[in-house]
Amino acid sequence: MALKKEKSDSGNRKRFSVALEKEIIAKYENGICVSDIAKEYNVAKSTISTIIKNKKAFKAAEVAKGVNVLLKQRSKVLDEVEKLLLIWINEKQFAGDSVSEAIICEKAKNLYNDVLTQIPSTSADRQDFKASRE
Repeated sequence: MALKKEKSDSGNRKRFSVALEKEIIAKYENGICVSDIAKEYNVAKSTISTIIKNKKAFKAAEVAKGVNVLLKQRSKVLDEVEKLLLIWINEKQFAGDSVSEAIICEKAKNLYNDVLTQIPSTSADRQDFKASRE
């Protein structure tokens, strides 16, 4: 599988597809050492080590067909807020009520605060929440 080079602020950067990262993890788990894998893919050992360090996330990732890059997993809190907000919007529409973007954003903020108190979360989950209009 070929690597995709992406332009970034620090120059060229090689990116692996999720499938390729899973392949690298499988090779490591089958006993191939990090330096041999790095040579095979023509990348630094630290790149392979980072993939292996994050193997739990890559193995758990159920990506849709055609998705090549796993960027960051969303927190449970945000997933729950999004689910509850969608239910609330559907109920409002079903009742014939109209809701503006401002009202939806305000409801999202309220739901976020409510969910934070109900779901155990890490400090990484507790970020400043800004309801987006997108």
